[in-house]
Amino acid sequence: MNSVVLFKCIFRINHDFHVTWIDAIIFKFSKTGGIGNMEGVVIKELSQFHDQRGWLVEIYREDETDFSPAMSYVSLTKPGIARGPHEHMDQSDYFCFIGHFRLYLWDNRKDSKTYQKNLVFDAQGKPFTAIVPPKVVHAYKNIGREDGIVINLPDRLFKGKGKASAIDEVRYENDPGSPFRID
Repeated sequence: MNSVVLFKCIFRINHDFHVTWIDAIIFKFSKTGGIGNMEGVVIKELSQFHDQRGWLVEIYREDETDFSPAMSYVSLTKPGIARGPHEHMDQSDYFCFIGHFRLYLWDNRKDSKTYQKNLVFDAQGKPFTAIVPPKVVHAYKNIGREDGIVINLPDRLFKGKGKASAIDEVRYENDPGSPFRID
């Protein structure tokens, strides 16, 4: 596969303007636009098609993935707000982010080649999709100045058919002992 490598360093600047190196991430962009750094995760920056009316973005095409959604929903996330971290035991998520979001992923799959790896992705305000497999802990934060939209097309129904099953997730956001932290 032909790829271009992008190296991204993540720094934190505190209130005294001291810079702390946090992490470095290497993204490999395939010729189809996907980004890979964690087994089974597919992140793809989306192309916007502009005209005098505004813009259009294709978020899902069955001819570009083997992923099959079971439902969809849309949510609005206010600036500075995070959702997660949590993970699903059986469900995969197919997120579409519209706004300035930072996506956090932690591989919690003991049988994965990338077990215990983490990935932080920021598309600099460009729309992107992310397929997140089961047992990959995930969170996202709106780091922009305006409300952001997230569309999800998961491959399982929320609470199963007729909403009669248990919710397929483990939540970590209120667990003070959780190793899954976002900034």
